[in-house]
Amino acid sequence: MRLDVVTLFPDLVKRISEFGVTGRAVENGLVDLRTWNPRDYAGDRHRTVDDRPYGGGPGMVMKVEPLRDAIRDAKASEDLQREVVFLSPQGEAFTQDLAKEFVATPGLVLVAGRYEGVDERLVEMEVDREVSLGDFVISGGEIAALAIIDAVTRLLPGALGDDDSAAEDSFMHGLLDFPHYTRPEIVDGKRVPEVLLNGNHEAIRRWRLKHALGRTWLRRPDLIKMDLLDQEQKMLLEEFIAEQSSD
Repeated sequence: MRLDVVTLFPDLVKRISEFGVTGRAVENGLVDLRTWNPRDYAGDRHRTVDDRPYGGGPGMVMKVEPLRDAIRDAKASEDLQREVVFLSPQGEAFTQDLAKEFVATPGLVLVAGRYEGVDERLVEMEVDREVSLGDFVISGGEIAALAIIDAVTRLLPGALGDDDSAAEDSFMHGLLDFPHYTRPEIVDGKRVPEVLLNGNHEAIRRWRLKHALGRTWLRRPDLIKMDLLDQEQKMLLEEFIAEQSSD
């Protein structure tokens, strides 16, 4: 998969290729990660990429031309139909479903803004969609770009040591993840649930599904769509709720 990032801080973005899942994916040729610095496209000796906003106000706004030219070069560098994604607080929320949508494409051009924002004409001219990590503000789009790169990379076949790991992740089936345990069996008097020790794979599957449903119901009830749950899921959720009530 080809991933291009338009950023004023290319070294920050490139560091993700040195660590963990993304690092291995780059090393193994599953991901081709490249960066494009708008300063390289600035037309003056100071490599200026921002200016004061029309209408007044604090901060600086990123200029159209350096960003536009960097985006166009990124798109032209590979004969692939790729979406240009601008990381913006005004964008649609980034979700696991969107990560799955992205991984089904040949690649992305991620645009990381800085300062007070970017000239709106750049968005109108060059951007296919805007994406946000959530309802908060960070200093630039690089962190959002890194999050998207990591989320998308781990869905690529062969990126994880066990491809089932991605299928078990939170949100992959619209639910939060179930609780996990490892050795030792007892820590400070707290035991691993007995069902996970008996080797009954069907019982383990049902326990994990029940607790994924229950954890989602407790912590993110907005994700539970009762009319979309099958009969087993509804029964397991009812069991979980009843157990919570009795406790």
